[in-house]
Amino acid sequence: MKILQINSVCGYGSTGKICTDIYDLLVEQGHDCCIAYGRNEAPKGYKTIKIGNKFDIYFHVFLTRFLDKHGFGSKRATKKFIKQIEEYNPDIIHLHNIHGYYVNIEILFDYLKRSNKKVVWTLHDCWAFTGHCTYVKCSKWNKECTNCPQKQEYPNSKFLDNSKNNFYKKKALFTSLENLTIVTPSEWLANLCDESFLSKYPIKVIHNGIDTTIFKQISSNFKTNYGVKEKNFILGLASVFDQRKGLDTFYQLREDLNSNIGIVLIGLTEKQIKTLPKGIRGITRTTNRNELVEAYNAADVFVNPTLEDNYPTTNLEAIACHTPVVTNNVGGCLETIDSNTGLAVNNYNEMLESIKAILDHKVEFNFNNVESRINKYKLFKDYIDLYERIIK
Repeated sequence: MKILQINSVCGYGSTGKICTDIYDLLVEQGHDCCIAYGRNEAPKGYKTIKIGNKFDIYFHVFLTRFLDKHGFGSKRATKKFIKQIEEYNPDIIHLHNIHGYYVNIEILFDYLKRSNKKVVWTLHDCWAFTGHCTYVKCSKWNKECTNCPQKQEYPNSKFLDNSKNNFYKKKALFTSLENLTIVTPSEWLANLCDESFLSKYPIKVIHNGIDTTIFKQISSNFKTNYGVKEKNFILGLASVFDQRKGLDTFYQLREDLNSNIGIVLIGLTEKQIKTLPKGIRGITRTTNRNELVEAYNAADVFVNPTLEDNYPTTNLEAIACHTPVVTNNVGGCLETIDSNTGLAVNNYNEMLESIKAILDHKVEFNFNNVESRINKYKLFKDYIDLYERIIK
């Protein structure tokens, strides 16, 4: 079985790691896999195809910023990529994030339709069925996108609003395939898909998983290594710490929590660290998973104040290390925890009180059976089963 995965990144960020995890499992079972990606670099040891170059990305960014035509750039790069697909000749093409300034969706889907390749598409957000945004905040997307209220959010358009035209083009393209199966990591996103123009296709939920041989309960030296003097501290982590990931919430928590409770944030830029208020320790983004494991294990609470998310793996990593999670009840966040592993909250006051309750030991948790439901090897075997069923 030959599987080609297509994603904006490879081995980087949550979606990039999912691609390499699936790759590892396929190779382990004797199958062939290749990952095509558009941005950053891929880790060594993987068969990959790099789509386009920096110039292609910059021009795609230009089209997005000025004309709101995200997904409609990268023509030269995508035509070259199609030839590489034909040379590899996969049995199944597995799409992940096809937004990200690197591929032309018209050229790609024209090829997918002509070739009649079997396609699996894992949606990691809502972009596939909207005219612009990656996370919906209105109800236009299930009828007709226009005058997008999130025009200046990713993929940011500074000037034109092309959401209506984008919506109908994407609808025509993405419903043109005969052999397409949609996968979502959460029931929340599956329900949205079922209300969108993608509802004509079978939709399967396969939850994201993590490596529980790495993320587990250990003895941690994190507080010593990073000079965390407080007896108790809360941890926040993101690959990009912006407003969507709730950075402002941690600023507010610093004001409202007792000063003897520390706050540590991992994933900040050097510029963000320089502007942190007193009492928040900032650490730049790290790809060293052992350091993350130590951080999770040392923390008393993992706080995820994300405003938009599908099925955040950071929540899974924390509970694998037996650290309770407090997360906003948005998207698929609630599906990542249960009453034994964390608390989902609906507003800031609930978040503050939940953190206090955990630190005061007023809430009990039981992590005994958590490994079985978040182990990536068990969960991602569903992809192998899906591939085999589609081929048969």
